[in-house]
Amino acid sequence: MRTPCFGSFVTVLTGWLFAPRRTITGALVAAGVAGQRHHAAFHRVFATARWSLDEMGLIVFGLIAPLLPPGTVKLTFDDTLARKRGKKVFGVGMHHDPLLSTRKHKVTSWGHSWVVLSVVVALPSCPGRVFSLPILFRLYLNKDASVRARRTYKKRSELALQLLDRVCAAHPERRFHAFADSAYGGETVLGYLPTNCDLTSRMTLSTRLHALPPVRVPGTNGRPRKRGARLPSPEQMLKQRGRRVTLAIYGRHDRVRLVETVACRYRVPGRLLKIVAIEPLVGGRPVQAFYSTEIDQTAEEVLTEYAGRWSIEETFQAGKTHLGFEEPQGWSRKAVLRTAPVVMLLYSLIVIWFARAGYTLYRPLVRPWYPTKTRASFADMLMTLKCACLREEVSARLAKARLPENLLEPLLRGLQVPM
Repeated sequence: MRTPCFGSFVTVLTGWLFAPRRTITGALVAAGVAGQRHHAAFHRVFATARWSLDEMGLIVFGLIAPLLPPGTVKLTFDDTLARKRGKKVFGVGMHHDPLLSTRKHKVTSWGHSWVVLSVVVALPSCPGRVFSLPILFRLYLNKDASVRARRTYKKRSELALQLLDRVCAAHPERRFHAFADSAYGGETVLGYLPTNCDLTSRMTLSTRLHALPPVRVPGTNGRPRKRGARLPSPEQMLKQRGRRVTLAIYGRHDRVRLVETVACRYRVPGRLLKIVAIEPLVGGRPVQAFYSTEIDQTAEEVLTEYAGRWSIEETFQAGKTHLGFEEPQGWSRKAVLRTAPVVMLLYSLIVIWFARAGYTLYRPLVRPWYPTKTRASFADMLMTLKCACLREEVSARLAKARLPENLLEPLLRGLQVPM
């Protein structure tokens, strides 16, 4: 990205923080540059300028790296729907809408489906909570959209594997461990994992499990066996004797009965997996099964670490609610493929800023009726950043006008932002 393009890019991101409606022109108005340059110059940053979104995501990963503990880097990936209007917008189609759907009634909505890879980070300033910081993105095109765009159709799991390959190839010296839902736990991902990446995911209760094939005796006729003896499926495992444990997951303490084993999936016969089947004893939740490619992990580690995957759902919710992930109005191919992902990169940058410096500026609002709130949410981080920007701008203007500095504090309190 050249220097003039980068300057326009920073201007758009700055205005994006304060714009009531998150569009390029709305960001220009909020940044106070409307009319100084033609708005088309800022649209070209996303629609035609030559820069790589993947490279930008890897740069953000470099900013995240100092916040990571030594050892394995935890990743999580999932897809999210961004509702859109209009038939000429690149890549739109009908996709499953999890917010409007129920277990019995499935609803689809018109929009974009994004596959997002995030880095899981625990911040010292927010003890007991983890954040998923997005770095890489792929737009999923359904079969109709692929035909319209003249692209080869690829499943979401194939796009997720592309993202894993990209980050693992960029950092071959690191060890990664990805956590994903059952939609990304099949053989499409499991059978082609990068050599420096492990995977933890869910599996269906009827999954066929096998032992490793026996050692071939020299002189035996016939082709070598690919699979060993058939083992009980996760559903059958729960009929065996298990252990009762209490898990601290999702902010609560769940009592479950679990059964564990080491086995191979039928379609990935050469990869040993740690299989954990659980039956919740409270809460009325259904039985589930999980697996991890790290067979040395305990069952409790598999379940508690997988629970951290939920942080990516919180990221999607915050990106849509506080940063307008669904609001960009671009319709051309490059504008669509860049604008919404940059919004999620902005989410990562805000959390990184808070972890480095913003936590020293954070002052929680006085809420006597909410005594349990002790950690900063993303909304608090965003408000702290806005407050820091406003404080610098207003202080400069007050100095020029020779007005007293004590006017600043009532102004910020009136904006209902933390100081």
